[in-house]
Amino acid sequence: MTAVRPDIAPKQAPEATRFPTGFVWGAATAAYQVEGAAAEDGRTPSIWDTFSRTPGKVRNGDTGDIAADHYHLYRDDVALMKRLGLKAYRFSISWSRVQPTGRGPAVERGLDFYRKLVDELLEAGITPVATLYHWDLPQELEDAGGWPQRVTTDRFADYAAIMAGALGDRVGTWTTFNEPWCSAFLGYGSGVHAPGRTEPASALRAAHHLNLAHGRAIEVLRGQLPAAAQTSVTLNLHQVRPLTASAADADAARRIDAVGNRIFTGPMLRGEYPEDLIADTRHLVDWSTLVHDGDLAAISGPIDVLGVNYYTPTLVSTPEKGAGSTRDDGHGASDYSPWPGSEHVAFHLSEGKQRTAMNWAIDPDGLYNLLMDTSRDHPEVPLMVTENGAAFDDYVSPEGRVEDPERIAYLHGHLDAVQRAVADGADVRGYFLWSLMDNFEWAYGYSKRFGTVYVDYASQRRIPKASAHWYADVIRRHALPPTGPS
Repeated sequence: MTAVRPDIAPKQAPEATRFPTGFVWGAATAAYQVEGAAAEDGRTPSIWDTFSRTPGKVRNGDTGDIAADHYHLYRDDVALMKRLGLKAYRFSISWSRVQPTGRGPAVERGLDFYRKLVDELLEAGITPVATLYHWDLPQELEDAGGWPQRVTTDRFADYAAIMAGALGDRVGTWTTFNEPWCSAFLGYGSGVHAPGRTEPASALRAAHHLNLAHGRAIEVLRGQLPAAAQTSVTLNLHQVRPLTASAADADAARRIDAVGNRIFTGPMLRGEYPEDLIADTRHLVDWSTLVHDGDLAAISGPIDVLGVNYYTPTLVSTPEKGAGSTRDDGHGASDYSPWPGSEHVAFHLSEGKQRTAMNWAIDPDGLYNLLMDTSRDHPEVPLMVTENGAAFDDYVSPEGRVEDPERIAYLHGHLDAVQRAVADGADVRGYFLWSLMDNFEWAYGYSKRFGTVYVDYASQRRIPKASAHWYADVIRRHALPPTGPS
């Protein structure tokens, strides 16, 4: 393991550039992306195990069987987090590792891994932040119908109870779902994520049942956790912009905002589904029978923090008649749309912006605007940036270093956007960069590197990139460097 360079010493930053007292500095990962040990200690396949083994679904035929081998190397990884100065670590739990069939009693060997991980974090002075679900539904539950089936919400509530009982005395912050939009619309709409189904109506049903499962899990967690524990959900809110000032493009933006954002914030934070969303999609589902009495009350149970994930803005238009549309919305190529009811909307790449290896436009103002808009629309709930980062084509130099100035510039710009939002009144409590380390990047396999720590997958050696040292310096300063990235 490579230690943090000692030549970066903290300097006292001007008061104006410091982040608020108590602002949390962290990094995030997800179970299937880093753990490996896919068939050890009782773990059974999730939908991502099945999907990644399906020819043509994941680049190069990659799977998460080994990933970054965090399951075996977690002690080294926590030691590295400590050297980098992380104050919090956001990880997810593999449902099929602790409850292999998605129902019934837990497997203690699976629970023991998370107990040991949490204990290691606490010993290192790092706050554990647990996410119950980051896209890896047990395959047996998918075989029974998956998220489009209401019974899956029962299974998720039971699973939440198991985890609260196992870790509730040591984990003080719990997140129900990470990016349920991806689970519903990339998994059941465009099919570019597991389970790879292309059924618009099923995608909408899945969205409602993910909302309901969130609400039921919050109720379970509230009933079992200590009073001081915090509950949350993490949404990949789309910062939607119309291409022009035309009424048609404004309507395109409204549609994508409805099925990309308000389909979750509406029921979770307002106790209602937006009327325009229902109108746009009523030809696909009957909302009056999909949503049962009491569902909205359950979904809208109070949370303590709203997690916000942001990478790039979403620029849309309504094509001229006969002009067709592009499905290049940045989520992966597919002949099927993840935008049910708005398949005609066209997506555009922002002009004049630098791009990441994902071909996503680098636009920190999008994060600023998203935080300000969300704070304005939902002032009652504090915000946390739970994912933000970028993939670049990183490599190890002959000297054994990984220089990634583009990532440093990306992080600097987006942290500056967070700071500006805080200064302008947004209640943002912390920042978790994505990702702590390189990992299995879903349908892209191992071809995209988001980490600030380089992983040599052949040897599993960890090499902190220049951005990791830079971020460690930011954490020590509790502020951005006055002169920007170097």
